[in-house]
Amino acid sequence: MPLVATATAPQETAQIQASAPSVLPPYVTIARQVVGAPLVIDAKIRSAVRIKGAEAADVAPGRARFYIEADVLGLIRGASAIPTRVGYVADVPLSARGKEPKLKKQRVLLFARPVAGRADQLQLIDLDSQRLYLPELDAMVRGVIKAVLAPDAPPAITGVGNAFHVPGSLPGEGETQVFLQTSTNAPVSLQILRRPGEQPRWSVSLGDIVDDSAGPPAPDTLLWYRLVCGLPRALPPSSVASDDPANAAIAREDYAMVLNQLGRCA
Repeated sequence: MPLVATATAPQETAQIQASAPSVLPPYVTIARQVVGAPLVIDAKIRSAVRIKGAEAADVAPGRARFYIEADVLGLIRGASAIPTRVGYVADVPLSARGKEPKLKKQRVLLFARPVAGRADQLQLIDLDSQRLYLPELDAMVRGVIKAVLAPDAPPAITGVGNAFHVPGSLPGEGETQVFLQTSTNAPVSLQILRRPGEQPRWSVSLGDIVDDSAGPPAPDTLLWYRLVCGLPRALPPSSVASDDPANAAIAREDYAMVLNQLGRCA
């Protein structure tokens, strides 16, 4: 069956969502799910049947496994049309008292991959890939998808190449450059500038031309996500193996400063 988007009345949606907490996940969580999901679907749950026994033996404490059928309201990301109704398995959190959630008629966003040979079946990409629909979440998801699919999208960081520090002519002056490895082999590099009496400042460059004026990426952007979740937590010894020991120590210090300012991939 081809994809047919249907509308949900605003009043009905509000009633369905009212009983659930409106908690917006962190950007890094949504970016990770968007990057890993070939399909992102806006759907309304039609039915949910709890799975018990051996087929639910590995369910985490505080969750219950359901087979869910949902009506597709819209395909937010996907290479081709999907059926108007899909089925999938989800491990859903129980209430604080251990009761099953009321899933029927909930509007949800699904991060999924297709099941080979079964056009109407999905596999969620991870534990929390069924998320209660929120307008703010929908906007975040669409923004991440737009950034990921843009022609100039920053590539995934896969490692760190060479890094070196060049002292300046004045005490406390110098520049560190760190060349990053990427999934597409596109050049990405970090630059850290030191000036006497000033705090070190850093920037990231995409491409062969180094732009010291670019500055750090804004938080909650795809480039920020690529760095905060792609950079190793320490400069690999091989990256500074050819540098003078004193300069290598400064390069490691500068790299640690960048990580500290970026924050953690939480």
